[in-house]
Amino acid sequence: MLLFVSQEPQARPGPPPGAAAAGLGPAPGMSVCGEAVGAGSLPSELVVHIFSFLAAPDRLRASAACSHWRECLFYPALWPRLRLSLRVSPAERPRLEFLMRKCGWFVRELRVQFAADNYPTGGGGAAAGEGAAVAGDGEAPPPLSPRWLDLLRTYLELVLCVLSSVRNNRNLQKLSLFGDISILQQHGTISNTYLGKVDPDGKKIKQIQQLFEEILGNSRQLKWLSCGLMLQIVTPTSLSSLSNPIANTMEHLSLLDNHIPGNTTLITAVELERFVNLRSLALDFCDFTAEMARVLADSNHVPLHRLSLLVHSVSIMHKSLDNMPKDENWQALTRNSTNLRVYIMAFDVKSDDMLRILKPSIPLERIHFDSYVTCVSGAVVDLISRQYDKFLTHFILMNDVIDMSAFPDLSDNRNEDPLVLLAWRCTRLSLLAVHGYTVWAHNLIAIARLRGSDLKVLEVTEESIEFDQGELADQDVDPVHNFIEQVSLGLGRPWHAVMDIELLSVFTEPTRHFYREMQSFSEGI
Repeated sequence: MLLFVSQEPQARPGPPPGAAAAGLGPAPGMSVCGEAVGAGSLPSELVVHIFSFLAAPDRLRASAACSHWRECLFYPALWPRLRLSLRVSPAERPRLEFLMRKCGWFVRELRVQFAADNYPTGGGGAAAGEGAAVAGDGEAPPPLSPRWLDLLRTYLELVLCVLSSVRNNRNLQKLSLFGDISILQQHGTISNTYLGKVDPDGKKIKQIQQLFEEILGNSRQLKWLSCGLMLQIVTPTSLSSLSNPIANTMEHLSLLDNHIPGNTTLITAVELERFVNLRSLALDFCDFTAEMARVLADSNHVPLHRLSLLVHSVSIMHKSLDNMPKDENWQALTRNSTNLRVYIMAFDVKSDDMLRILKPSIPLERIHFDSYVTCVSGAVVDLISRQYDKFLTHFILMNDVIDMSAFPDLSDNRNEDPLVLLAWRCTRLSLLAVHGYTVWAHNLIAIARLRGSDLKVLEVTEESIEFDQGELADQDVDPVHNFIEQVSLGLGRPWHAVMDIELLSVFTEPTRHFYREMQSFSEGI
């Protein structure tokens, strides 16, 4: 189903000429839909004024009154912002084409999310996000099912539809594209073999890249550009299409497309020098080099407020961490950007690599670990709690293991549980979510008591919680009931464990969750 939301315009259309004389309501004894004054006889300006007070769904229903009202539905002032969530399905295309034909030429803010539902498995193995092995160098990629190829073909067609509709829109101020079909990418890369099956001569891919560059080249008011996990849209030369005046005034830039092979990057430090007005930036961690940190720390650059970094095991595999910022680079950056806050998302990253990445001077506010193969160690959690105690507000620990009977225990061979120490040291912690790691009931009670009502979100899956044998042996007290009661008392509100993991996108859709949180994180300046 195609969903779209338009927020209320910042300034409603003023009262139409003659509105005062005409009145906003029917005269006594007169029906709006009566023969004397029908809905179709109202002036267009008055209909648009009425629509301006309605939410998008109500506006659509009201437009069904008559053909005249339908014509007024897509008045530009009513749709300054368009947010689309598209299933990668052929059924979406007619509705998408209609909507983009109506709004694409004038919309000021466009956010599109492409999502593939009910991921099918290919070949005889699981999909990448479900624990499939990744083809190594020189190995043939696993075969994709016909359903996968249909998804990929439809994806390309929908992307072409969106981009072609806004190619000449010079009013565009915000453009955000997110392709939540990253499961096709086999943990970050997609073989040209797959694309070759649906786009044999590469014409569609080339057309998509040219359209994207046209949009950038034609833009006159663009302030926000965000592109995440969109297959084959951004290239290393895409940003050169932006004129210097637009690059100089850009406030947000997000390039999280890790499909680029080898150690090619989407933006270089030299290119970043043009973006002197950036307030927020989101990049693959391996693309964020020490030289980039020096560019952002320069006095000619306005202070950076938000930095989101995606650390992916595949990127680390193909690119080097040798060029990442050193602690002195982070110190220089934070001197120029005193309000800088950092958000890190780590996909299947080894603990040894995380210990190298987590420099003491990073103003880390949020961190999200998502693992399928590699688990986070207690040493990493302990380091985070010691180094970022003044900044950390969000901590998410996710391990999507298949064997539900053997969750890793961070407190093994330790006097104190690392998660309890995290809650004790990080006094600004407001969100803690854990799945796939053993969390002992008494430790969870301690966490709730330490942070109390300041811990606004505490999400722990039921299967992650373990009880001591002594607690279970006490016949006078129901251990589960007592545990829930103690956690609730500590938090100062009713609490229960997460019974159905499918209800929380943070656990089931980590990539989509990160991109959505990155958007709000970047906007919250």
